[in-house]
Amino acid sequence: MCAIFRPKAPFEYHSKDEFPARLAGWIGHVFYDVLPDHGYEIREEQIFTAFQLADAVCRRKVHFAEAGLGTGKTFAYLLTAISYARFTGKPVVIACASTALQEQLVGSGGDIETLSRLLNLDLDVRMAKDPRQYICDERVNRLVNQPLGQPGRALEEVVRWAEVTKRGERSEMPQVSDRVWAQIAWDETESCEVCSSRGFCKLVKAREHYRPARDLIVCDHGIFFEDLWTRDERIADGKLPLLPDYAAVILDEGHKVMLPAAMRAGQQVVKEDIDSMLSLLEQIQGARTSLVSITFAMRSATAKFFKTLYEAASQDEGTDRLAVQVGDELLEAAGALRRALDVLYVELQYEQELHLESLSTAQLQAFEARIERTTAALARFYRNRGQEAIVWVDRVDRSFWVVPRDLSGLLRTRLFAKKIPVVFSSATLSAGGDFSYFARTLGLEEPSGSSVDSSFDFEKQVLIYLPRRLPPGDEATWFPLALKRLVSLLKLSGGRALVLTSAPSDVRKLRKGLKEYQLPFELLWEDRAERGYLVRRFREEVSSVLVGSGFWEGIDVPGAALSLLVVWRLPFPPRDSLIEARRHEAIEKGLNPLTAVDYPEMGLRLKQGCGRLIRKSDDRGVIAVLEPVQGTPWEQVVREALPAGAGVVGRLSDLCGFLKK
Repeated sequence: MCAIFRPKAPFEYHSKDEFPARLAGWIGHVFYDVLPDHGYEIREEQIFTAFQLADAVCRRKVHFAEAGLGTGKTFAYLLTAISYARFTGKPVVIACASTALQEQLVGSGGDIETLSRLLNLDLDVRMAKDPRQYICDERVNRLVNQPLGQPGRALEEVVRWAEVTKRGERSEMPQVSDRVWAQIAWDETESCEVCSSRGFCKLVKAREHYRPARDLIVCDHGIFFEDLWTRDERIADGKLPLLPDYAAVILDEGHKVMLPAAMRAGQQVVKEDIDSMLSLLEQIQGARTSLVSITFAMRSATAKFFKTLYEAASQDEGTDRLAVQVGDELLEAAGALRRALDVLYVELQYEQELHLESLSTAQLQAFEARIERTTAALARFYRNRGQEAIVWVDRVDRSFWVVPRDLSGLLRTRLFAKKIPVVFSSATLSAGGDFSYFARTLGLEEPSGSSVDSSFDFEKQVLIYLPRRLPPGDEATWFPLALKRLVSLLKLSGGRALVLTSAPSDVRKLRKGLKEYQLPFELLWEDRAERGYLVRRFREEVSSVLVGSGFWEGIDVPGAALSLLVVWRLPFPPRDSLIEARRHEAIEKGLNPLTAVDYPEMGLRLKQGCGRLIRKSDDRGVIAVLEPVQGTPWEQVVREALPAGAGVVGRLSDLCGFLKK
């Protein structure tokens, strides 16, 4: 009897020249032999993606790996990531679009645990979560020292937990609302440099945990870009970068990278932070006249700038990033505030030399750091009359954001020039296999790419509902009709639905509108609990309904729990500053911004959202689009984004048989 040849993992060989061939042989062995032995079907789309991705990594290329629904792209990139990490002796970073996706990848029963078990690999995989997922010991201490009763019952419960937790991670308290968590979570506006818990806080312990990872570090996009933009500066200052040295990076849901890249490259100016700093300075006993004078001037300059800023901001409810109309008055107010900050900075340095007892040296240093950040933001905004920056006002906290306009240039110099493998993985990176739109956005000229369609049988598994009796109209006309249709759909499906909205404001409107209907199933609202908890609850409570604007991608709910996917509004990009910048770039190139930016953006997001419905070969369900489509200029874009081959109906009665429980 002949012995069956079973290739060893490629990292067990040490020859650099042998590695690509060994990797390809091992990938083929895993997909054609090992996984089928454990009940996995052979998917040629998955295997093709894995080979293309492995080749690009071995050649240290930037690669777009587009894989349709059900192809198993996670297994495809994990095999190469694990092998390359062991071969190079450095971990591979896998950056996800959300904390929920991190948990899904690394958590119990996730793809990494499954692959490790099937291949008998002892993998060292650690998560690096967004700092905002951890409590700030200093902020908790302030709440503890408040008079009894002030924090409120929900916050008091969190404070008690904070006193005993070792890691201080939000996933330990998943039912805490965003509002409560924001009061005790790490906040980038706090100065860690002068914190009394510096070096011993929960966030530091979390970093100490993931730094030694041998194989994979699973972070979110925000952490990756924060490390990318600050790495050189931190090393120059004698500090450790946020992430250890890595051999390659895989950006899962890679189509979503531009927003976190922008936010981590920019600066945030918060009016309340400036006001609180000035209030403390005004309390200094016996302060010099020059300090009193500049503090007063700062009050006036701050008020003037933010008043002018808010008047110039749009009020588009479709986004939490309000675009700003930059004009002479706003630029002048920004210049005046910057000049006042320069003077205040000098005065605070004098105060340090005088050793005033009213404020500690640590507090004065914290103020200086805040001034430096604000000055840098205003300088970038003011330079060249705002032409070098993208700016917006955050709807939630009314803060002012300033980010560099040339993000693609930053990516070229900070990431692509390193000549390490960079993989963008997603189900939506191209238009019919053409990656040019996404490549232009990133500033890439010659990326490699691979694209495969979904292996699901959408003709049998999906029915699309485009209602005929929901005419276009203004919000007042359309909303009550769409709400009634939504209620009918939910009753018909017995819950089991994901309702995708285009903005957080739609979530609030739906919550108010659905109150009077008293639906007989649990409604899970995006802003009422931690996202990972909501998704887990949605899976477990089969008749529940999940509503949110942040679930268009990155969540996996197979089975009956998700049998109806409702697109409440088509996800057209709002008047968002980042999108506005792309629109202006299109106009400068002589293109129509609607067809060059708005329609492609809407189509990509809609395709992602539709991908939430079918996650397994035996899943079945309905996609209902409640905004009018037929006869509109964007009808073709919508139809191309919907699952290919799925039937389309226009009456509720046509859904009854398909939505049988």
